[in-house]
Amino acid sequence: MSLGETVISRFPEPIRSIALKHRELVKFALVGGTCFIIDTAVFIGLKTTVLVEKPVTAKIIATLIATIVSYVLNREWSFRTRGGRERHHEAALFFLVNGIGIVLNSLPLWVSRYVFDLEEPFVTRAVQEIADFASAQIIGTLVAMAFRWYGYKKWVFPEENARGKGRPLEEEEQLGHS
Repeated sequence: MSLGETVISRFPEPIRSIALKHRELVKFALVGGTCFIIDTAVFIGLKTTVLVEKPVTAKIIATLIATIVSYVLNREWSFRTRGGRERHHEAALFFLVNGIGIVLNSLPLWVSRYVFDLEEPFVTRAVQEIADFASAQIIGTLVAMAFRWYGYKKWVFPEENARGKGRPLEEEEQLGHS
């Protein structure tokens, strides 16, 4: 029994059934949460030190680092049974989808800073920081996450059970009732 299955088996029944039914989405969300923490830490670290004057560049670098971690975790855990493509083709599509995701993730920050002028000296430092966080880390992340979920299932990992790893759905559902 994997760690994820052990955790899910401890959930109360209504949640356990939902988690098993939507296990890919749950795993995708957990990987996303992990990458969100990485992205946020790198973004804030860069934005407050070496890239003070270039917040969009800081965001792009942070998202690139989180994307590399995301590829490994999504391929080997979230979508471990999916595939259907040669690894190099899969990786190219993953990074293409994530390249679009980086644009979608960074666009709200760019709009906030350079269209709405939510930066010093036009607004206070506190307003600038709140606007940066809300636009880059909340709005941008949600838009990019929705696109990535669709893109991974549609183009990157299109075929279910293509790699043959993992349990059939019936076996996992039985696990939830034990």
